[in-house]
Amino acid sequence: MIKRTLYFGNPAYLSLKDKQILVSFPEEKEPRKAPIEDTGIVILDHARITITQPLISSLLDNNIALVTCNGKHMPQGMLLNLEGHHTQQANLTAQIETTKALKDRLWKQVIQQKIENQAGLLQQNDVKAENMLYWAKEVNNGDPENYEGRAAANYWKKLFDSEFIRGRFEEGPNVLLNYGYAILRAIVARSLVGSGLHPSFGIHHHNKYNAYCLADDMMEPYRPFVDQLVLQIMESEPEWGELTTDIKSMLLLIPTLDVVINKKRSPLMVAVQQTTASLVKCYLKEEKKLKLPKWLI
Repeated sequence: MIKRTLYFGNPAYLSLKDKQILVSFPEEKEPRKAPIEDTGIVILDHARITITQPLISSLLDNNIALVTCNGKHMPQGMLLNLEGHHTQQANLTAQIETTKALKDRLWKQVIQQKIENQAGLLQQNDVKAENMLYWAKEVNNGDPENYEGRAAANYWKKLFDSEFIRGRFEEGPNVLLNYGYAILRAIVARSLVGSGLHPSFGIHHHNKYNAYCLADDMMEPYRPFVDQLVLQIMESEPEWGELTTDIKSMLLLIPTLDVVINKKRSPLMVAVQQTTASLVKCYLKEEKKLKLPKWLI
């Protein structure tokens, strides 16, 4: 089942009643309701939003990622359930005790699929990508030659233009990409917790200031699906340079994007659950390969 993403960008009072999210808006007499069991992500994007502690607790009990935004309306923080799986202790122990050799093998799989998906997106948009596919095949355990970086430099210039600079604080399409990636990150982090893993302990990312290193690792092959949606927004929306309400609504569709995983089509949110479940099995040495999304043209 695809979980809904609820976005609140106006003043509101959020509370809990009968296992439902009760939403009261100042300008409306009757509150609105949203079933908790149908929700996967809640995004709070206004300074005058009040949310009650019982509701927060219930959201976490149901493994719902609660995302807060800053004054620039960009996702800033996230609350996740600390007890997301019935065998969490065993899964977490296996995650912590994972050897560098296994991490390097997993990272190779992640980067190969990421580059292949980037190449698939370029080809879908009539851009040649033979060099990208070659680099994907050449990736070794741990990617010591940094084919990921080489592919990224080539990918961004072909996807947009030669002057484009990818960055968190850069202008242009970066605004849309950053917002989309923040939603994707929340989806992956939520699924990791639901699989009994800790999102801080990555297989490659290890910045001491980053609380979501593993989420950043596992979202890599999914990024091109967000990139494609951003391209579609840029083509259809004349004011794509700003995060309007309409553009945010389109980016909130990321959990429902159609991807192919394990030779079957699935909504992105469902596919991510398969990816994180396969990661657990790799940690437990029950499987050797991750289930990752594959771009089909």
